[in-house]
Amino acid sequence: MRIRLSTPSDTAVLADIWRASVRATHDFLLDADFREIDTLVSEHYLPATRVWVALDAAGRACGFLGLSGAHVDALFIDPASRGQGAGRRLLAHAESIAGRLTVDVNEQNLQALGFYRHMGFTATGRSPTDDAGRPYPLLHMRQE
Repeated sequence: MRIRLSTPSDTAVLADIWRASVRATHDFLLDADFREIDTLVSEHYLPATRVWVALDAAGRACGFLGLSGAHVDALFIDPASRGQGAGRRLLAHAESIAGRLTVDVNEQNLQALGFYRHMGFTATGRSPTDDAGRPYPLLHMRQE
């Protein structure tokens, strides 16, 4: 597995990874909210932001991580690649760059919470809504 920075040509593939990952882990999202967030991610965030991309043995993107300072903005893995170390490798890469990390996780995303806890993160706070004010509580976590 290799990790590299994204290029503009990665946008469509990374948006597909985001969609598949969210569909597999965010069953609490209303369809209207999914569509709204999809537009933000695919048309605004990914085209404008360089993210770290995990590549599988065949050189195909299988996940990505967005990082602002030491804060993980995004970590999404293609469901077909889950359990193969891409998330762990991306987090280790981010930690090598930024030191101890923080992340905000949807409280209803039990799979992500389990992953981050397994990776040594603990909750430091909670918000009753997401960053856009939607009714999806966030847990604020920090790597110990």
